[in-house]
Amino acid sequence: QGSQKELLNLTQQDYMNRIEELNQSLKDAWSSDQKVKALKIVIQCSKLLSDTTVIQFYPSKFVLITDILDTFGKLVYERILSMCMDNRVSLPDNFSPECVNDTAKETCLNWFFKIASIRELIPRFYVEAAILKCNKFLSKTGISECLPRLTSMIRGIGDPLVAVYARAYLCRVGMEVAPQLKESLNKNFFDFLLTFKQIHGDTVQNQLVVQCVEIPLYLTLYSPAIDWILQCIAYRAPEVLLTEMMERCKKLGNNALLLNSVMSAFRAEFIAARSMDFIGMIKECDESGFPKHLLFRSLGLNLALADPPENGRLQILNEAWKVITKLKNPQDYINCAEVWVEYTCRHFKKREVNTVLADVIKHMTPDRAFEDAYPQLQSIIHKVITYIHDFSLLFSVEKFLPFLDMFQKENVRVEVCKCIMESFIKHQQESTKDPVILNALLHICKTMHDSVNALTLEDEKRMLAALINGFIKMVSFGRDFEQQLSFYVEARSMFCNLEPVLVQLIHSVNQLAMETRKVMKGNHSRKTAAFVRACVAFCFITIPSLSSIFTRLNLYLHSGQVALANQCLSQADAFFKAAVSLVPEVPKMISVDGKMRPSDAFLLEFLCNFFSTLLVVPDHPEQGVLFLVRGLLNVIQDYTWEDNSDDKVRIYTNVLHLLSAMTQEAYIYHVDKVDSNDNLYGGDSKFLAEVNKLCETVIAQILDHLKTLGKEETLKRQSQLALYFFNTILAHGDLRNNKLNQLSVNLWNLAQKHGFADTKTMVKTLEYIKRRSKQPEMSHFTDLALRLPLQSRT
Repeated sequence: QGSQKELLNLTQQDYMNRIEELNQSLKDAWSSDQKVKALKIVIQCSKLLSDTTVIQFYPSKFVLITDILDTFGKLVYERILSMCMDNRVSLPDNFSPECVNDTAKETCLNWFFKIASIRELIPRFYVEAAILKCNKFLSKTGISECLPRLTSMIRGIGDPLVAVYARAYLCRVGMEVAPQLKESLNKNFFDFLLTFKQIHGDTVQNQLVVQCVEIPLYLTLYSPAIDWILQCIAYRAPEVLLTEMMERCKKLGNNALLLNSVMSAFRAEFIAARSMDFIGMIKECDESGFPKHLLFRSLGLNLALADPPENGRLQILNEAWKVITKLKNPQDYINCAEVWVEYTCRHFKKREVNTVLADVIKHMTPDRAFEDAYPQLQSIIHKVITYIHDFSLLFSVEKFLPFLDMFQKENVRVEVCKCIMESFIKHQQESTKDPVILNALLHICKTMHDSVNALTLEDEKRMLAALINGFIKMVSFGRDFEQQLSFYVEARSMFCNLEPVLVQLIHSVNQLAMETRKVMKGNHSRKTAAFVRACVAFCFITIPSLSSIFTRLNLYLHSGQVALANQCLSQADAFFKAAVSLVPEVPKMISVDGKMRPSDAFLLEFLCNFFSTLLVVPDHPEQGVLFLVRGLLNVIQDYTWEDNSDDKVRIYTNVLHLLSAMTQEAYIYHVDKVDSNDNLYGGDSKFLAEVNKLCETVIAQILDHLKTLGKEETLKRQSQLALYFFNTILAHGDLRNNKLNQLSVNLWNLAQKHGFADTKTMVKTLEYIKRRSKQPEMSHFTDLALRLPLQSRT
């Protein structure tokens, strides 16, 4: 009781909270079997729908209260349905009234009688409409008989706004329970048309004066209800119904509100086919209540989804734009222009698109009106690049870049630039050197790059770098390699804050050097040799500016390999020396995908790669034998390894692989036109003696490390490393040497001394040795096999 009084002086938020409380009270009353209380709550809530004291709030109030009515209707229906369960078997979905037992029918009738005794029209109408579906329990024709009666009842509601929302609710319930009964929906709408003139009557006008509401605002309150009614009518409706609606609109003097709803409700194909008819009707509309630009916007939305007849397309654009360009209010203008830009891009060429963009700039620049319209301006850019995929055409649209200048808020400007770059990367099929495209995209990429600061998130940096890299990869000047290098130099100066872009530029320049080599078939002229050295210099200068140490190491190695391939020997040495001097700076922990990880595994991988390259690097005439290998070994020796790490031994073992390969008469691979040490020394005994000396030093280091693992907690590691070293000697050593032979036997015994050996691996290794002993000149393996005992675990 008194719920209406309680709701009089509440704010909108409090009102919504109170309605939600009532909805909960309804559910609580129902679950505690207080059915009469539940009905009273629903009646009181329905009464609120007759109140229009705050008229702008009416549509919101309608949604809140019909939500309660829907809850009530569902509760009543489920209650009666549960009474029909016979032996716990529920009724099928398409049951007939004959399947319903008498108790359920009587309960259902009781509900309808209770509702019929509600004195006031609005609650009586709404509560009956809410349980309309329950007619299924009483008779097959119950719903089809009720709908016309309820439609007629609405004629008794005096306020046209209250009446139109009542019709919308009836349409919604009707579509849910009996979508086939379209006739009642149509009758409902035509009733509305008959009473439409009430809007201009004294009662309504006086009410608007009291509430200080202008007629255009008042008319927009009707839109949701009329849209809903028309959408119900237009659902799967034939085209002829649209013709009938248009005729009725004409009879009503082309009422703008109605016309707008018709364009929103019917299929876009139907509307597009009659575009010129609609334009004619819009022209004749009375603009006092509902502005014409909203009608053109609705028409434009349809034309974005469906194409009008080809012969009338330009006329449609001209007629619409005549109205749009005269709009004084920038917000009204841009809301309308945004929709029609899509139509223009979809059906016309560069000239028309340019004219439309120029008009938008003209309207939105005065008083910086564009600052309040960034979402619409972004939408326009998005539409333009959706339909124009030829970027030389896009950037030759004279007003495109001036249009971009309106985005003066940095985050919005960057978003627009990202949008353009994504489209370029997605749609640009072939590489380009078009100066129009390059200048425009360099400007756009520079805008994105310059937005990066100390607060920019890593993900954002990655995304921006990926877009800029996508652009860099698409730029190609063909055989004009010097122009290409100039472009990379310019890009380096423009994008110096984004590390992934610098990395891409180094890779691109290395690729350029290799392409030059390919063109010259490895025989450089003086000019190409100088060009390749310029490429190498670019990389050598750029790499130190990178922060990631492993990126620098790998790029030094990669660039050194490129220099070597192009016969730039002193430059290659400089890269490899730089890599060697950088190894001591490798930290113990590095960040990988945002998590801190030990760096040992990465360093091991890099050094193994490095050793493979060092095999073919010739010694510098002034630096002594194997100066790079010695330098690297010194660095590895001085590097502070983790106590529980055996990576140092694994690296030394890999050094033995390298030194073994270096003693061969002809190396297993070469770089074309580069003389490696096998050619320089030709198997010289002094060179071999130097290599052997180095081998002895490395082996001594490995054995020292194995001794340190003699403690109980490290015996397993000792066993694994001993077997690993044994396999290295087996694969790369000359076992005819007595010292080495004895060392291998000692390692074998050490591997299984404390019972940590992997017996399976050792059995397979022994089988391999026995197989090798049967090959020519391998008889010494027979003696070795006899000296390698296999201890059982026990």
